[in-house]
Amino acid sequence: MSAPPETCAVGVDLGGTKTTAALVDPQGRVIRRATSATPGADGPDAILEVTCGLIAQVATGAAPLGVGVGAAGVIDHRTGTVRSSTSVLRNWTGTPVRDRIADATGLPTVVVNDVHAHALGEAWVGAAAGADSMLMVAVGTGIGASFVRGGEVWFGAHDVAGHLGHIPVAAAATRSCVCGRAGHLEAVAAGPAICVLYGERTGEYVHAAQEVVQRAAAGSADALAVLTSGARALGEAVGGAVNLIDPAMVVIGGGVAGAGELWWRPMETALRQQLLPATEQVSVRASMLGADAALAGAASLALGAAR
Repeated sequence: MSAPPETCAVGVDLGGTKTTAALVDPQGRVIRRATSATPGADGPDAILEVTCGLIAQVATGAAPLGVGVGAAGVIDHRTGTVRSSTSVLRNWTGTPVRDRIADATGLPTVVVNDVHAHALGEAWVGAAAGADSMLMVAVGTGIGASFVRGGEVWFGAHDVAGHLGHIPVAAAATRSCVCGRAGHLEAVAAGPAICVLYGERTGEYVHAAQEVVQRAAAGSADALAVLTSGARALGEAVGGAVNLIDPAMVVIGGGVAGAGELWWRPMETALRQQLLPATEQVSVRASMLGADAALAGAASLALGAAR
């Protein structure tokens, strides 16, 4: 163990597919972790039972200072209650996650949106460590973002700051977005959208964006066109966001961002084409911590609250 257990905290990444808990030391290092499938279709009681079980598992033999949770959905960071969510987690909206976990574990608990937790991890001990401000962009099943300045997240007036996937982009035109509206970035640049667009072009439907990436790497013109279009749309949106908030650094992560140079090159080219002269030298980096970013970031909230 890298630190006395009583100086550590538990970080939780509670997602739509899986939930991971980890004991994290004051230097942001994961000491041990436990993962389970998220029983999203079974509702809040089942989800929180699994979550608390994982917390107990990683806290065994330790006396953690508290629990930090990065959870799917729009989270009221003041109360730790879910403001809104998709149907992936049934009846998740309205769940008092903070109070339920605190009551079950007896530990002080802090809850934020999972992308904010990811950003805090990268800002603390990841790709943006030492930067005064950073914009985190997560590109996977959805597209989220988070702006961190001085180690603190900008949540917005209604806790929805960072919904980059729901800004309009030309490439999406009238395409339907999962939010029910049309023309949003997520409809062309998120993982599921890439699969759908490839299927429309070829009549061959795939289940994961990684399959499109593999086909593009193997020489498929259709796969490359879909991948490039989504990457450019994402880059244009991020470039606009950089001009809006002027971060010292941009960190991009998530499953789609892990596609490699075939995706990264057109994304960064499009991003830089949007930048103003004053922002054109902004550093754009890949996520350094991967899945551990959300665990470290969530734990940092608990460690900070305990000070």
